[in-house]
Amino acid sequence: MTSEIRQPVPPFTRESAIQKVRLAEDGWNSRDPQRVSLAYTVDSKWRNRAEFVNGREQIVSFLTRKWVRELDYRLIKELWAFDGARIAVRFAYEWHDDSGQWFRSYGNENWEFDDKGLMLHRHASINDLPIAESDRKYHWPLGRRPDDHPGLSQLGL
Repeated sequence: MTSEIRQPVPPFTRESAIQKVRLAEDGWNSRDPQRVSLAYTVDSKWRNRAEFVNGREQIVSFLTRKWVRELDYRLIKELWAFDGARIAVRFAYEWHDDSGQWFRSYGNENWEFDDKGLMLHRHASINDLPIAESDRKYHWPLGRRPDDHPGLSQLGL
């Protein structure tokens, strides 16, 4: 393991769990695989849909492939539950493929962190719903979701 510390660290309070979720959302909305990988332990283990990813090198490869395929990606995460070093979130993200077909991908993630605040385990279940471009709900410029943009609950998602 490394000496890296990623605040906030467990055990989580409601406020620190919400902060951790928003930091994860911000990282993923950067669409920078290397930056995102630094939130995970060097030996982090993922299940993302039916794909298993192990360690930062595979995380970077996975995310690079993901964001080549999922264009104009915008994500919102919301805290679902937390306990000790674990957080459960629900999320929805919008993206389109290279043919211009838009999707809203819905899912849930279960996270477990080490004592330095790095994610050890990530288990993600995701479903893709094709949507018309006119049904999109996420219209902020690419990057971090603005603080005044509604979250999932406010959007009825």
